[in-house]
Amino acid sequence: MQEKDIMALTEKAREIRIATIDAIGRSGGGHIGGSMSIVEVLVILYYRYLRIDPKDPRRRDRDRMVLSKGHAGPTLYAILSDVGFFPKDWLHTLNEGGTRLPSHCDMNKTPGIDMSTGSLGQGLSAAVGMALGLRTDGIDSVVYSIIGDGECHEGQIWEAAMAAAHFKLHNLVAFVDYNKMALDGYIDEVMNVEDLTSKWVAFGWYTQRVDGHDFNQLEGAIDKALKEPLRPSMIVMDTVKGKGCFFAEGKITSHKMPFSYRDAEEAIAQLSRKGGK
Repeated sequence: MQEKDIMALTEKAREIRIATIDAIGRSGGGHIGGSMSIVEVLVILYYRYLRIDPKDPRRRDRDRMVLSKGHAGPTLYAILSDVGFFPKDWLHTLNEGGTRLPSHCDMNKTPGIDMSTGSLGQGLSAAVGMALGLRTDGIDSVVYSIIGDGECHEGQIWEAAMAAAHFKLHNLVAFVDYNKMALDGYIDEVMNVEDLTSKWVAFGWYTQRVDGHDFNQLEGAIDKALKEPLRPSMIVMDTVKGKGCFFAEGKITSHKMPFSYRDAEEAIAQLSRKGGK
């Protein structure tokens, strides 16, 4: 990737972090940790890879995105508004009564959301079904999905993993947001999932492990995944929970935390100063 492209994506990631922090801050807090850790992967997917049309959100031959860790919806909302699926001022209604942007992704309320998620463990199964259906219909589209590391404790994840490998769903590219922290503790203390890479290999997936905040590594891994002819692909991303938000970064309490809008403003100010350098 050229330096100018990295700079453009880095700036976009900064903008998305600001918009996400602002939206969650206006609602008095929320799922800030897991929202921040997937900014880079969502940015590179939506601004470089996904074939979508904001004017026709249900276009049959579009690529799909299943954010299985649906509590990170605020970051996805910030991107969907930025690319034109709905007005940006909707972000100010996050979690309010009557909002079209609920805490967890809802395909019946939000344009651009391909699957309602939040019941952890279920989204990958939906992605597998979508990929199989697209192949059956002869549609050359890709299904992308992001799951959480704590979500890998769920048995349904591994049932979906077996099915995807069995049906040779090369049109399925998934990511694990491996920030090492879950709702109620560190992953290795709640239920150790290591060696996570080897597990996905054993389940028959083409598996890579990258720095989930490095655009060059993400691009290289996605390009290789899209060339895989016979297997679904898993990209295990080492990430930092709360990345870029000073009061949440690296903190176990950031899964869902209350914070004042003053804290949000300070986090936004810090990100703005970094962008100005």
